[in-house]
Amino acid sequence: MGRLIAISNRTATQSSNRAGGLAVAVWESLKSTGGVWAGWSGDVCDGEPGEPQTLEDEGVEFLLTDLSREEHDSYYLGYANSVLWPVFHYRVDLASFDSETFQVYAAVNQRIASLVAPRLQQGDSVWVHDYHFLLMGDSLRRADWDGPIGFFLHIPFPAPEVFRALPEHPWIARAMCAYDVIGFQSEQDRANFTRYLVEEFHGEEGEDGEIAVFGTTVKAKAYPIGIDAEGFKQASESELAEQAEARIGKFLGNRLLVIGVDRMDYSKGLPQRFEAVGELFDAHPELHGRVSVTQIAPPSRSKVEEYKELRIELDRLAGRINGDHGDLDWIPLRYLARSYQREELAGLFKIARVGLVTPLRDGMNLVAKEFVMAQDDEDPGVLILSEFAGAAEQLTAALIVNPHDRGKLAETIHLALTMSLEERQYRWRSLRDIVTSQDINWWRARFLKDLQGLQPV
Repeated sequence: MGRLIAISNRTATQSSNRAGGLAVAVWESLKSTGGVWAGWSGDVCDGEPGEPQTLEDEGVEFLLTDLSREEHDSYYLGYANSVLWPVFHYRVDLASFDSETFQVYAAVNQRIASLVAPRLQQGDSVWVHDYHFLLMGDSLRRADWDGPIGFFLHIPFPAPEVFRALPEHPWIARAMCAYDVIGFQSEQDRANFTRYLVEEFHGEEGEDGEIAVFGTTVKAKAYPIGIDAEGFKQASESELAEQAEARIGKFLGNRLLVIGVDRMDYSKGLPQRFEAVGELFDAHPELHGRVSVTQIAPPSRSKVEEYKELRIELDRLAGRINGDHGDLDWIPLRYLARSYQREELAGLFKIARVGLVTPLRDGMNLVAKEFVMAQDDEDPGVLILSEFAGAAEQLTAALIVNPHDRGKLAETIHLALTMSLEERQYRWRSLRDIVTSQDINWWRARFLKDLQGLQPV
């Protein structure tokens, strides 16, 4: 088997960043093949980026490039995060369409491809990740690489009528079809992409996800990403987890804990969730003093105006709920705009009666799977999951909700809080079986089997 070459916007040069998720999956494959991981160094320079930086760790070579100030502002903050992110999350109203930022986005894709291509060898397979590099497959082809290239989209792919809102959608679609294999988080995302190609360019569906279009054939399939299930279970039993349990226990007392953990992002449905919590306490005064809701929401993309406005709205809603329902010895909603370590979150999940994962739109949402793996076998909590998260296709034993229906969400939280131990155990065991059997290694193996199977024998 040849080397695996990974390309992603950010890499995991520090071993501390390889604890879970994508990093652990990519890292193991890179180590086993002596591969290369290319991406942004994380640094922004005032002039033109210099020569790429290279370093090696455990036989893996890192190829890192700085971004110029213009590239950072236009490629990263501009097109990737102010156009693609909102459109792909169905928020066309928040997109800042600008043809100049797309030109820089395309140029960065081509520049990084030109750095990677000379290092590619016969037998290598290239695995590109996420919306920062939709054009990378085409860029590598333009740099004369004719070996296998796979792409995995970690965020949703929107319905065709939403994707068409991008002025550059034909360019992006053609470039994406330069990949041999395209992976999506869910069947819905795959169906959206396929339908777009069929409707817009008369693509023809074949077997096993193949689509004939633009004079080539691309394989588009759903590969739902998993977590390091056993690793997260161990994290929930760690010393840091126990310390987090003890810290919140001083505040919690004998109250039931309802917890949410999300980046502060408009796609996560936090205002709707807060409003549902308010309705819960409005409708069920018997829960006053008996239930505490904790929302952890570390800031995200704080330079973007929409996120500043979201923070203000959350502050207002939390203040209203606590002002209306709180008491001298009870705060109904604790809202913490800061980050916690993986082990600390695992400890909080473990003692929570309810986990709230209610995004308005999400590619997968691994918090849902982490919540499941952290639970106490004998007294598990209940997962409430948005139907608009990719995880809902797998985790059908969760309580599935429409996050826009705040009244129904409030009643679902009440249902979870009052659910019998027998039903909680039954639902949790079903969820655990899925999360453990379809973990991060299962995801990686399925994708790479299709990608590396393209190599000539």
